[in-house]
Amino acid sequence: MNKVNKLALIPVMLCFFSMGFVDLVGIASNYVKADLGLTDATANIFPSLVFFWFLIFSVPTGMLMNKIGRKNTVLLSLGVTVLSLFIPLFGNSFEIMLVAFSLLGIGNALMQTSLNPLVQTVIGGDNLASMLTFGQFVKAIASFLAPYLAMWGAVGLLPSFGLDWRVLFAIYFVVGILATVLLGVTPIDEARVEGKASTFAECFKLLGKPIVLLSFLGIMCHVGIDVGTNTTAPKILMERLGMTLNEAAFATSLYFIFRTIGSLTGTFFLRVMQQRTFFVISVVMMALSMIGMFVGTSKLVLYVAIALVGYGNSNIFPIVFSEALLSVPDKQNEVSGLMIMGLFGGTVFPLLMGFAGDAFGQAGAVLVMAVGVVYLFTYISKVKH
Repeated sequence: MNKVNKLALIPVMLCFFSMGFVDLVGIASNYVKADLGLTDATANIFPSLVFFWFLIFSVPTGMLMNKIGRKNTVLLSLGVTVLSLFIPLFGNSFEIMLVAFSLLGIGNALMQTSLNPLVQTVIGGDNLASMLTFGQFVKAIASFLAPYLAMWGAVGLLPSFGLDWRVLFAIYFVVGILATVLLGVTPIDEARVEGKASTFAECFKLLGKPIVLLSFLGIMCHVGIDVGTNTTAPKILMERLGMTLNEAAFATSLYFIFRTIGSLTGTFFLRVMQQRTFFVISVVMMALSMIGMFVGTSKLVLYVAIALVGYGNSNIFPIVFSEALLSVPDKQNEVSGLMIMGLFGGTVFPLLMGFAGDAFGQAGAVLVMAVGVVYLFTYISKVKH
């Protein structure tokens, strides 16, 4: 890695922090639910809406990267993200939050599709899974800070600004501006894309490769469990322990604290341990978590279960993503678009969990996530790099 590439890692990692802004949707949807008196199914529209846009924009973004480059695509994503954070500062009506979360989802779809390949441009392929894991660690910092920032605003520390829990949008708006400026002034050399750009049909044809299709489904399950836990963990504590929302919001932070620890330690383990072994350990932890969240009625059991899924789920994405990316080296932009389209799982799972939660309590929502864990067990044999 040359000097320029080392310097480029600083704004790139700040972009990973900005990527974590999307995870505020879990705690934010709970506050919107309380503010507007919504049902579980209606409140879960917000996280589902955020991740719906991955279905629409991921593959076009992979094609856009071939035309304008990875760095410029990341800059475009930051611009959309910053706008999404600015809008809620003017109110928290249902319509405002729908627009804000839609733009947040669009910006994040652009960012996740383009930022991961940009890392490959900066550091090369040898340590891709490890560096993507470190990026997930940085992203997780933004994720677990969000509930604390929301709680800080919700308890009335900022009445003169009238932002309440929405202060987290203001803080992340400033950070987004900083990330945009730093990446904009940092030179990054990108190889030109040779030959004719891929068409939509050629992109989707890559799903005909078993490893690409199975990885796509794996990412759907990973994100579904991630968003599902983010959204449902506070509800479990409120349902079974009688906590208030502000008290139960700690569950979301606990999940992201252990996801952060998992990403940081995973950076090391993926260098010294076979990826398949670490993947098995991660999925077993997630399975134990599902059992704990399904049957747990004490604070200790539920906290341990939330911590287990946080750690276990922290390294699924970089392992699955790198498997897919390295399996088709000549179509990495296109494969990246398809993999990020898998984040559509963040739409499917919360919607199903919302209906299951309304019908059967939060144990029903946990069962929906458990289906995703079962699938990840079937992916173990595909982890080879």
